[in-house]
Amino acid sequence: MAGWYGGPESQLLVLPFAAVLGGVTQLLAGMWAFETADTLATAMLGTWGSFWIGYGILNALSLRMLAEAPGPFHELGLWFAPLALITWMGAVGAMGESVALVLTLTFLAAGSTIAAVANMGLHGSLVRLAGWLFIVSAALAWYTATAMLFEATSGRQIWPVGRAPRRTVAGPPATMPTHEPSVRRIG
Repeated sequence: MAGWYGGPESQLLVLPFAAVLGGVTQLLAGMWAFETADTLATAMLGTWGSFWIGYGILNALSLRMLAEAPGPFHELGLWFAPLALITWMGAVGAMGESVALVLTLTFLAAGSTIAAVANMGLHGSLVRLAGWLFIVSAALAWYTATAMLFEATSGRQIWPVGRAPRRTVAGPPATMPTHEPSVRRIG
């Protein structure tokens, strides 16, 4: 989207990466985050993983049928609009986590917002801006994930993320059910 690399064949070559690493892997990570009761990660990874799977399918179909990737079109704007809204709320929710995560989600939400406007209004030049916002978000995501990885493997913070102070809630600790609340186990 930023237009900084590639040619006509690039969409075909990037498609499996976007659909599998961007889509399937994120969706799986979102489901594993659900198991650990990480609501923010479940929402962000599940939403974006689903988007990238759908986007991969869209591009696979367009390459097969049209021999070219789709450009700005109204319907794609309708894909980015809910992504933007969900991601903006994720950025607000991340304020309880870390500055690094807030920045990552803010740039991702801004890119989604611009992509929605660009596609709904067929403003091709805005697509490039959205692409650059996504690149900044990807760089911030790499930093944030690497910092979290280093902390998890070393037991201490190595790269700062601006972690928010944890508040304690009075009362007994909350417990999570071992199954989905709507599922009744018999026996």
